[in-house]
Amino acid sequence: MHQKTIGVAVVGSGRIGTLRAVMASRHPAVNFVAVSDREPAKAEKLAAQCGAQFWSGDNLEVISRPEVDAVVVSTIELEHVQPVVQALEMGKKVFVEKPIALKLADADLLIDTARRHADRGATLHVGFSRRFKKRYMIAKEQLRRGRLGALTGAVVRLFNTRSQAMQTLSRLPENSPTSGLTYYIDLMGWFFENNPVVEVVARGKRGVLLNSGHNTTDLAHAILTCADGAVIAMSVSYALPKGFPVLGHAARVELLGPDGVMLLDDDHTDRMLYSDHGVGHVYIPGHEVNMAFLGSGTPGDWAMDEFLGPVASETRAWIDHLTAGTPALHSTPSQARQTLAVTLAMEESLRTGQPVKVNAAA
Repeated sequence: MHQKTIGVAVVGSGRIGTLRAVMASRHPAVNFVAVSDREPAKAEKLAAQCGAQFWSGDNLEVISRPEVDAVVVSTIELEHVQPVVQALEMGKKVFVEKPIALKLADADLLIDTARRHADRGATLHVGFSRRFKKRYMIAKEQLRRGRLGALTGAVVRLFNTRSQAMQTLSRLPENSPTSGLTYYIDLMGWFFENNPVVEVVARGKRGVLLNSGHNTTDLAHAILTCADGAVIAMSVSYALPKGFPVLGHAARVELLGPDGVMLLDDDHTDRMLYSDHGVGHVYIPGHEVNMAFLGSGTPGDWAMDEFLGPVASETRAWIDHLTAGTPALHSTPSQARQTLAVTLAMEESLRTGQPVKVNAAA
């Protein structure tokens, strides 16, 4: 298969941007890497780490480089819109971290911009790395083969620690635990293909996070109703003790259909390490635990100088799609908008205590 080469710009040199840049720099089809960050020192450090040919404190400067064909937007969530619009308007291929935006109006703007510049080659995909975890990819294949029949329901349970909640709240003070569910809302949309969620009812309880100065719930439970009446039950808690062994998501997913059932245990309790030296957290700088469930880091893990896991697989798959024409299994903009709409409906139901209709795309 003929493979072309491309130049990649990574906008945002934080933790995930660093992983994306390293993955891009190691891909054989990438011949140019540029990185940027609003803190130039971060961009300079990342450029040295991944061997980038260019770095800048100005996002537009790296997006505009003539060598750049594709742009990864890994800024904080509040700053997604501007660099995505700029790159699409130049006809470039764009990959943006989840969520596509924080407001539906901004999501619609990005979708419209991608459509208007498609004839110049612009494309947009959204990063929901759970899709690229092996167990969920295999599950999707079973659904594609019809082994469960048309899904009638699902159950999702997600645990994380208050340490990770505090890390997220430090950049998104108005956040709620439902943001952690956004990966699994995307998964459900992927699994329940062509059967969108139309209504959400959610309830939550405040406590630990409220006592820490954040007016958000420790846990939430929600019932999602799909267009054909299928029901999805989702539960999340981001308030487990900070020393709990999980280093990211501990999840269980159950899929039910008339012809079968799939039970996906993603709790990581099968690989446990205890060390007096401590185990570092892949996402929270300086956070260590003595006991850890290995493999529970949400993005993946470094092992033998290679980064292994969903973010690595997702990044390589996107570059393979652009350079070798392989299928793109990443979230489309319209799918990402639906995920955002369901997430916002869940948050509204938590606030009001009422059922909330999901805001469908125009």
